[in-house]
Amino acid sequence: MADPSSYRPQPGAIPESPGVYKFRDEHRRVIYVGKAKSLRQRLGSYFQDLAGLHPRTRTMVTTAASVEWTVVSTEVEALQLEYSWIKEYDPRFNVKYRDDKSYPYLAVTMNEEYPRVQVMRGQKKKGVRYFGPYGHAWAIRDTVDLLLRVFPVRTCSAGVFKNAARTGRPCLLGYIGKCSAPCVAKVSAEEHRELAEEFCDFMTGRTGTYLRRLEKQMVAAADEMEYERAARLRDDIEALKKAMEKSAVVLADATDADLIAVAEDELEAAVQIFHVRGGRVRGQRGWVTDRVEEVTTAGLVEHALQQLYGEESGDAVPKEVLVPALPEPVEPVQEWLAGRRGAGVSLRIPQRGDKRALMETVARNAQQALALHKTKRASDLTTRSRALEEIAEALDLDSAPLRIECFDISHLQGDDVVASMVVFEDGLARKSEYRRFQIKGFEGQDDVRSMHEVITRRFRRYLAEKERTGEWTDDEPPADGATPAGTDTPAAPDGVTPPAPTTPATPGNAFTEEDGRPKKFAYPPQLLVVDGGQPQVAAAKRALDELGIDDIAVCGLAKRLEEVWLPGEDDPVVMPRTSEGLYLLQRVRDEAHRFAITYQRTKRAKRFRAGPLDDVPGLGETRKQALIKHFGSVKKLRSATIDQICEVPGIGRKTAETIAAALDRAAPAAPAVNTATGEIMEDEERGQEP
Repeated sequence: MADPSSYRPQPGAIPESPGVYKFRDEHRRVIYVGKAKSLRQRLGSYFQDLAGLHPRTRTMVTTAASVEWTVVSTEVEALQLEYSWIKEYDPRFNVKYRDDKSYPYLAVTMNEEYPRVQVMRGQKKKGVRYFGPYGHAWAIRDTVDLLLRVFPVRTCSAGVFKNAARTGRPCLLGYIGKCSAPCVAKVSAEEHRELAEEFCDFMTGRTGTYLRRLEKQMVAAADEMEYERAARLRDDIEALKKAMEKSAVVLADATDADLIAVAEDELEAAVQIFHVRGGRVRGQRGWVTDRVEEVTTAGLVEHALQQLYGEESGDAVPKEVLVPALPEPVEPVQEWLAGRRGAGVSLRIPQRGDKRALMETVARNAQQALALHKTKRASDLTTRSRALEEIAEALDLDSAPLRIECFDISHLQGDDVVASMVVFEDGLARKSEYRRFQIKGFEGQDDVRSMHEVITRRFRRYLAEKERTGEWTDDEPPADGATPAGTDTPAAPDGVTPPAPTTPATPGNAFTEEDGRPKKFAYPPQLLVVDGGQPQVAAAKRALDELGIDDIAVCGLAKRLEEVWLPGEDDPVVMPRTSEGLYLLQRVRDEAHRFAITYQRTKRAKRFRAGPLDDVPGLGETRKQALIKHFGSVKKLRSATIDQICEVPGIGRKTAETIAAALDRAAPAAPAVNTATGEIMEDEERGQEP
């Protein structure tokens, strides 16, 4: 018996979406398939105290060794996918299938003189049109009940039909309009068969034409003032739309297709494939792969096609293969697929309709697979410990770097130069410790100088906090900020004197504020990582040396070959690509890169949106928009008088005078105007370092 906690997913890794899940045993056999409105809530119920579980459920979870899930859009889709998997895997703990209870179909007996709509199970019969399968018989009855008001087809048994014909009185459905009552000759056999054929056409997906026809009839009835008939047609249309909402995970044209979706980041990519046969999802597979080379989404798709269809014993190529991006060039790949299939293959990107919607479902599953993979690797304590030990060994550190800080520089062609600092503690991101910087010491593009400035500023703050909080080796704190005997605290560079400590240091309160939170920049890292190669590493090391800090290890991670550079070394440290230590360094570096780019883009967007009205104190976004809407542009607002400005709702005379003064101060000789908003753009971005 297995311990369920050994394979329990992290609660945050399980989505709250509807979906279907599978429990597998140690031999990877599927032992249970279930569906859920909320995967997180349902799966969480399996991992409670074993004593509180039903005996059968307890046996299942202790037999299982892993659990996985697939996200879908609706509960109806979950029903259909659950059936498909039960049919495919025959899980031992799924009671219905073990009891040989097949899933129900909606059947239309076109082999009879008066076709009948009914629920059918078991072996299919010749001459009967089948739709489904459905998860439950009630789902069929709900659908039929909605459609009968539009397509009043017979639903009664042979005995009821014969009895009505004998007595000349129809059943209740005939009286309320949900049956055309062929039993009493209200319609002929030909007219009733035509209704049954229209019913089948609607169920096969030919819905658009019929709905448009009903809508035209409704409009025509209203124009002719036949309002009761128009209202009845309106209700018919609403009933059909409700029935369409109950459709399953199907493609309306009942085609055979494979849908391939890719979720990716700079390090890894997740591929998900849904196999659709006869318009229904019949299978799913996927994998996560390392991006060991620079490859586009189209390249990832091409690799997936090769892996999926390249082997002799691989999957049969369907008529259609739907992908998020086409390989370049696409013709050779398409010809290869056609050769594998022995007939033409349509390789394309779905643009609209059911196929586009189903592709979005596949893409969500790919995103979830990638997120789950990263969560597993990042949250596994053993893996993180091994990664830190590998980093310590590769960089010849005295101990594992429990706190790692990484710095990255970002700009757009030399404009809006910013930097980021991200923090990982025990191998996990500590987002509350993230910081971002504006480069202030110079203008233009120089990543090396920028790195030196940022490292200097960050560790000046560290030294200032260290002295201010009184982290000294002696028992008594120094007076007036003097350095106590026996310590080797350097003076702050560039003539900046760190502030004197305001309160004595006491055990347990160093580096903490009154509310218990850590002070900004108070903790030093054991390892400082920079995004770059030798020049950036040298700049970071020089900044630390100038500050007199020699107990922090420094390294750089170059993106091109994922080489680790150390200060003063001519050759990089090459860590194995499968190393968990390298994987952690890559995650840290990429997180710093993401954080820097986000800040840089935010600054750039604010610069384009900035205008002289931003300097007016107390003038919010609503009143700024009211001013621009009233005058049409900042230029016309600048030429307006104070009395004219006061005419804008919400603007008093004092505020109008402040606005006029701000516009006069900001008036440039040749203003640069944002053509999108009509506002004047300032030369510089205001703001302070967080």
